[in-house]
Amino acid sequence: MLRLRAICSFSWRVLRFRPFGCEPLISQMDKCTNEEQLFDLIEENKAIISEEEVGCAFNILWQFQKQKTGLLKSVECIRNHPQFLTLYNLTTNKMELMNDDNLVNVLYQIQQFDMNVLAKFSTCLADQHLYFSPLMGKIADIVSKNLETIQDLRSLSVLMVSISSLTSQRFQEQLVKKTELLFDTIDSSQVNIARRIVQFLRNIKYSYYPLLERCNKVFLSNVNDLDLDFISKIFSLYHSLQFHNFEFILITKKRLIEMIPLFDQPDTFVKLFVVLGPVAGPEEKKQLESTILLMSEELTSQQALAVIGAMEEMESRNLRLIKKIASILHKNLENYKPIELLKITQALIVLHFQSKEFFVKLRELLLSYLKISVKTSEISILVCAISKLPSPHLDEVGISRIEAILPQCDLNDLNSFATSVLRWIHYGHVYPDNTTGKQLKLLQKLDHYGHQRLQKYNNLNSLCEELKSLKGDWFSESLLEETVATLQRLVDEINYTNVAGIAYFISRTNYLNTLLLDKIASVVLQQIEKIHPFAIFAIILPFSTLNYDPPQRDEFFGTCIQHLNSYLSLLDPLRVVFLGFFLATLEYFPENLLKTIFNIKFLSRLDSQLEILYSTLNRKVQFRLMELNRAVCLECPEYQIPWFHDRFCQQLYNKDIGSLNGAQQQIYKMLAEVLGGTNCVKASVLTPYYHPIDFECILDKRKKPLPYESHNITLGKLPEMHWGSNTQIVGSRLPPGAERIALEFLDLRAFCRNIPHLKGKSAMKKRHLEILGYRVIQIPHLEWNSMALSTKNARMDYLRERIFGDGKS
Repeated sequence: MLRLRAICSFSWRVLRFRPFGCEPLISQMDKCTNEEQLFDLIEENKAIISEEEVGCAFNILWQFQKQKTGLLKSVECIRNHPQFLTLYNLTTNKMELMNDDNLVNVLYQIQQFDMNVLAKFSTCLADQHLYFSPLMGKIADIVSKNLETIQDLRSLSVLMVSISSLTSQRFQEQLVKKTELLFDTIDSSQVNIARRIVQFLRNIKYSYYPLLERCNKVFLSNVNDLDLDFISKIFSLYHSLQFHNFEFILITKKRLIEMIPLFDQPDTFVKLFVVLGPVAGPEEKKQLESTILLMSEELTSQQALAVIGAMEEMESRNLRLIKKIASILHKNLENYKPIELLKITQALIVLHFQSKEFFVKLRELLLSYLKISVKTSEISILVCAISKLPSPHLDEVGISRIEAILPQCDLNDLNSFATSVLRWIHYGHVYPDNTTGKQLKLLQKLDHYGHQRLQKYNNLNSLCEELKSLKGDWFSESLLEETVATLQRLVDEINYTNVAGIAYFISRTNYLNTLLLDKIASVVLQQIEKIHPFAIFAIILPFSTLNYDPPQRDEFFGTCIQHLNSYLSLLDPLRVVFLGFFLATLEYFPENLLKTIFNIKFLSRLDSQLEILYSTLNRKVQFRLMELNRAVCLECPEYQIPWFHDRFCQQLYNKDIGSLNGAQQQIYKMLAEVLGGTNCVKASVLTPYYHPIDFECILDKRKKPLPYESHNITLGKLPEMHWGSNTQIVGSRLPPGAERIALEFLDLRAFCRNIPHLKGKSAMKKRHLEILGYRVIQIPHLEWNSMALSTKNARMDYLRERIFGDGKS
């Protein structure tokens, strides 16, 4: 019976498609002279009308509209006509029978009357993961052609998300511009529209601050109405866009803490754990971990994966929970994709998890995937994961798999492979095998393809995309020179859209190229109004790091700060602190910025932010604030900003001081000989304001070393601070005409990579020591380790020359 029904249905559909059956009604439609006649036909034939006739009806309706002058008014009348709803329903019912061309034609006509219909259809396609289908392509084309007339941001935001995979850079820019124009037309409560806009920006990988800020304001004004799913989604989108908004995190954190008692099921509590855990305080973290441990037996493989990722961000030290989640992961390893296995590997290593059985199984699984994988991105992920395991090793099959895909690799893939190979070579010295030679050859091939790719670049924006996350020893040693040469070749393409990205890349390389930095400064001065204030942070960074003043120095920095002034209250506190520090290294101290930072209200906000930062960043921010406080006290006493870091510095140096390294011990012994005894030189000294220096000595007015009254310094012990109060510069304690000398051994980190030019922090320290009354002698590692100083006598003479000058002994 069912088979018969299917046959009958099929036969009926075939007959319905016959041209003869369609022509009479279509012919009647063609003879209609107005909409009413057409609608009457539809009403009379609605029981038998075909999908072709539906398309014809819409086409004729639109032809009528194009002949009229009062288009918008007429469209509204049509849309409200009872038979238009009939036609709309007929379309929905017959959608499955329509071919792509006919369906798109109908949709195109419908959207002339209502863009919302097209938006709904695009969502249906997206739900079926048909992002790259011909239908989605035609929808994108319709949106592109009608973008100027679209006035409904709700429908547009839906369409933007759906078609984002098929948009060119130019089309993306048009969509962003249109969204900005329409943003003020929506109510401030429209959080879903704002969410879709952020999702679109994430999809096209464009951190466009003006729109992100406006969307963020919508979220903040409706925070009490946001549920866990919504907050979790926004956190994920912001993370992908690297958009960090302290106010949003702080307010949503409070809301999420209120939710803790509300969820007692794994699916919801895991979501809460993942979003709240990384920003929670110690007590909340403890509560979250205890609860998730109680639920652990019920966790699925994906929930366990989400939990271990959050624990990595939380820097969890709950060994019981770590072992429990690891056991769930272990049971389900075969069910995870390569990218998930990489996340598991990274998380467990960060959490110091140790299990030979687990890592052996993980390694075998990764190798089995590698042998069958053909995708470049997947092979890169698998190789990276293998290289991070406790005993990394790759056999000939794995090496050949990498070699086969090298021509397809971009710079990030090549860099990832090279980093992994370098790890294997390093472990090869510990666990020798016969593959080290092949790994070295693979490294040479990676060099070749990297240089080849760089030489072919003729578009700066494309290059910038690949340079965003490039770092590591291989890149620095093998490709940096070629990369800088390529940037120089494309220097005229630097403009307001890419200047921040180029500046940030240069700051990470430690490579001083004045041509590129001068071009960055020039673009900023000429196009500052087009540059978003948040980009100023990245733009200033290389000048600070590399200790370089561009032409028109004061105008350049002044323009940057003036552009940023009105946005200071919108910046995360930690970014403001870093900005102040970077400017301080350049001897630039804008009063407005400093008064913003050294203010009780600001410091209170900073304390709140420090509570949600992971420990490494937390400590770095506190250290930068201390350094900025020190710089202002020493270089701008007229601002009367107090020094308030004594306790922090005492805790810091009680923890961090270790033994002198080999070179420093060698210099210490030689200095004792040069100066006439160990009682004439001190090692590991802390100055007022807690600048650590390697060695200190005092010469009287006749250049004779003065012995210290009590010599109690021991190598490797806490440095001595012998000037009394740190907050005062006590020069009067020296005999008349005497001078205090600071000797600093400078390793390669103190200089730019390509030339012996002192970097910003080292130059600032030299200034500060001189303000404190020291004569500063810096001993560069290149000089100390040169052939000219290859003997002890040569080094002794070098020290005498630096301390006493010509003819002194």
